[in-house]
This record gives sequence, C-alpha cells and structure tokens, in this order.
Amino acid sequence: MIGRIRTVTGDIDPAELGPADYHEHLFQVSPLLPGDDLDDEEASGAEAASLLRSGFTAMVDATPLGLGRRPEALARISRATGLRVVMTTGVHRREHYATDSPLLGADAGTLAAAFVRDLEHGAREGLDPEPDRSAPCAGLLKAGLGYWRIDAAAARCIEAVGVAHAATGAPVMVHLEHGSAAHEALDLLGSHGVAADAVALAHVDRNPDAGLLGELAARGAYLGVDGPARHREWPDSVIVGLIDDLVRAGHGDRVLLGGDVARASRYRAYGGLPGLAYLGERFLPRVVAAVGAEAAAGITTANPARWLSWR
Repeated sequence: MIGRIRTVTGDIDPAELGPADYHEHLFQVSPLLPGDDLDDEEASGAEAASLLRSGFTAMVDATPLGLGRRPEALARISRATGLRVVMTTGVHRREHYATDSPLLGADAGTLAAAFVRDLEHGAREGLDPEPDRSAPCAGLLKAGLGYWRIDAAAARCIEAVGVAHAATGAPVMVHLEHGSAAHEALDLLGSHGVAADAVALAHVDRNPDAGLLGELAARGAYLGVDGPARHREWPDSVIVGLIDDLVRAGHGDRVLLGGDVARASRYRAYGGLPGLAYLGERFLPRVVAAVGAEAAAGITTANPARWLSWR
C-alpha cells in the first residue's frame, strides 16, 4: 500500500489506521435536523471515546463545509481520546443549506480553491481561499446528491472535487440519497478525472440490492454500508445478509462499514440512543459471525486504509 492518510493530528502511514468507522459526525448543524445539532465538544468527545472502546481506532468525520464543522475541536478530541479522525471538506446536498448559501452558488473554481485550502493548508469555514494555518487539514473530499438528482450545485461541486482530487490525490465520498444515482455519480466523477477506486459511495445499503452493488464494486468503487440500527427501514439482518452476499460474490474488498448516527437524539452522550458504540458492540459481531474474522477485518481495516490513502 502506498500513500498517506491525512488526519486532524497529522499524516499517518495507512498501516497505522487500524479498524476504521468510515462515516460518522462529531459536529453537525443543519436546517434539516432542527434540535438535533451536534455542537457540544464534551459530549461529542465522549461519543468518540465510546467508539474507541468499542474496537474502532479511527473514524471519518463526514461533515463538509457550512454545516458546523469544527476543525480545532476535532483535533482536540482526537488528541484527548487517541481516536484517529479524518476530517472532510466539500459540499453536501442543497437541502442542508439555506437557499442563499454562497456554497450553493459558487462556481467550480471557487469551490475547488476552498477544498484545496482545507486539504493542504488548514481548514476554515466559507470560501475565503486564505487558510487558517493554525487549524488541522481535511483528508477527504465530499459531494452530496439528492434523490435521483444531480442538480447544478451538485454538478459544480463534483467538478470542483475533480480539480481538488487532481491537485492533491485526496480520496472522495459521495452522499447518495437512498442509494440512488450511484452509476451516474461515478460517470460524472470519471468525466472530471476521478477514478471509481478513489470513491466511496455512501448509503448504498439504503437500497440493499446485491446485484446493483456488485456492479458498482466491479467498477472499482467502495460501497459505504452505514445503515445499522435504522430499524424503521429494515432490521440489521438485512444489512448483515447484504454484506455476506457481497463477500461471497468476491466484493468484500470494496465494502466499508460505518454508522452515520449523525444526530444528538441518537448519541448517548447527548441523551439519546443508540450511540456510536453500537457499530462495534452490537453490529460488527454479527458481521464477523456471518463472513468470518478475516473478511470482517478486511472490511474494517484494509479497505478504509486503502480508500483513505492519498494517491
């Protein structure tokens, strides 16, 4: 394995990452989630510590620009707990922002400059290209799509992601609403120079179609499985079975595992349930039982280390 992984406390060799939760949020403020803000550093730090105790040594904080991301607080939590944290830059789908947000109207060049600033020089909010050199750097690019929708703002973001990826080699995550438009996202990213094997497709298990996911894996994309504990949609057994199907079909090296708990009412330290530790304490043992310890280790350790390595 070549490259480096950029965390909020500095670059590490991929072999140092350990078991990684590919998708969580320690800080997030969005008009889509009124009253569910993740904005308490002490509580978020307690959740991070619980994730570490559950067996994960690293996580991706998937909050991009404009949604309450707190770079310095992420670094403090990482240092205090020992949990490695990869921070994200980019822009989410439009529903997460006010209609007049500059992030939705900016051209691709302006967005790309902000993304590269965050990745290489020090993260800050907004579009000012001048970095905060005292702040940690991001290690991941993100774009967010709507349900079967790549609107103009998302297309500009994807173009900017392509520019920033070419400039830095940073990995990419794409939010897929209910798992839709996955092939289309890979096609558009590819047109801007981002190879599928640099991309994690988040929430693909919201459409637990092993055949479709096998097609995406065959293109080289990473499959972001992050729906455990979302029992309103289906039981965890559906997701365990999906992972088992993918491993049996030879796609285990493309699967990533996360929780995307993402709101205060679901964090124990904020007074909710089930908390970040659910993934390691309750869900992962079922995956191990289904696919075996070796395949599960690949999903939690080898795959995220490969994906998060800068090219």
